[in-house]
Amino acid sequence: MKKRKLQPESLMMSLGYNAHEHQGAAKCPIYQTSTFVFNSCEEGKDFFELAYGLRDKKEGEEMGMIYSRLDHPNMNILEKRLAAWDEADAGAFFSSGMAAISTSILTFVKPGDVLLFSSPVYGGTDHFIHHVLPQFNIGVVGFVKGEKEETIIERVEKSYPGRRPSMIYVETPGNPTNSIIDIEMTSRIAKYFSTKDSKCVLAVDNTFLGPVFQHPLQFGADLVIYSATKFIGGHSDVVAGACTGSDQLISQIKGMRTFFGSQLDPNSSWLLQRSLETVKVRMEAQAKSAQIIAKYLKNHPLVEKIHYLGYLENDSELKEIFDRQCLSTGSMIAFEITGGEKEAFLFLNNLKLFKLAVSLGSTESLAEHPATMTHVDVSPEDRVKLGISPSLVRLSIGLENPQDLIDQIENAFEVVKKANSSAVC
Repeated sequence: MKKRKLQPESLMMSLGYNAHEHQGAAKCPIYQTSTFVFNSCEEGKDFFELAYGLRDKKEGEEMGMIYSRLDHPNMNILEKRLAAWDEADAGAFFSSGMAAISTSILTFVKPGDVLLFSSPVYGGTDHFIHHVLPQFNIGVVGFVKGEKEETIIERVEKSYPGRRPSMIYVETPGNPTNSIIDIEMTSRIAKYFSTKDSKCVLAVDNTFLGPVFQHPLQFGADLVIYSATKFIGGHSDVVAGACTGSDQLISQIKGMRTFFGSQLDPNSSWLLQRSLETVKVRMEAQAKSAQIIAKYLKNHPLVEKIHYLGYLENDSELKEIFDRQCLSTGSMIAFEITGGEKEAFLFLNNLKLFKLAVSLGSTESLAEHPATMTHVDVSPEDRVKLGISPSLVRLSIGLENPQDLIDQIENAFEVVKKANSSAVC
């Protein structure tokens, strides 16, 4: 009989879990414990030797549970399931997206090193790169969509002569404008800066398209990073972060996580196991609704410009990159309303079905003003350069009926239109 490889959405129901080992419970119980009991001192010694990397695993040997700061069953199962989506060797979960980002970066970027990064990125990441890393004598160099690899390499070499980046950090699509970065190009740059003794690690923040619509490891990335609060969690009820990659790299990250204490707790891990079971159907439904809403926005007279992956110019370089590395246009839309901050605020304050809140990828639709909220700490010069204008509005499309959402958007536009008409009179 022909045996076909199971798809990730099927593996989400059972991978890493045997119900018959847990009293027949269909779903994994929550292991609400801080510590685990050893069968013997010899077993405890074996576990600690492996945990601290004092020796390699023997053939067939498995690492056991010691203490929930290191690992626990709920997080262990969750990591295996996310790794299945990315076709990665292993995964690591964290107490927040920023914990995943900071722990992963500081695992490979040391004082005196250089970090090369794409812009725009999430506002918290931007702050960490520009204001925290320099405190550790870490140099930072940025680049934006559309730049050639030769230009980027030259900028690094001019900025830090004789120094090589130890990591390239890419966020694509970039928050909040859906900017596209060529992962294969950045992989070539990482290879250029790698030496026999020192690898330049390529990390890709895949939050906007999630584990369903983009697979960075297939295009040369070494690590995939997520704010798991977003589509992976997808219900606005848990804060988490994640990273997937090779056994070797994830093992190093987990070592750093152990001493930062940034692991994910059992309850949150259990909630994310639940969410991974539906991540594909949720993301597909959200993307379908976003297409309908984007089409409406594109033709609205109060929309100056729309930032949506479905409206990249045909035959453009960015469209070619999108077609090559992305599987969907996703459910994130940003647009510039005619006017400025006043009009954007008036529009947002009059959306009734959307929640006026930061975050994204949730079952409910969310709306926010990047320039004064998620990206308020980005320098004014960078906001201008990256298109994060006072008129920019970001929408995360949820699971509501798309026509109901359009009706709400239309009502908000009408309030803006009437206000502008009154001002003219």
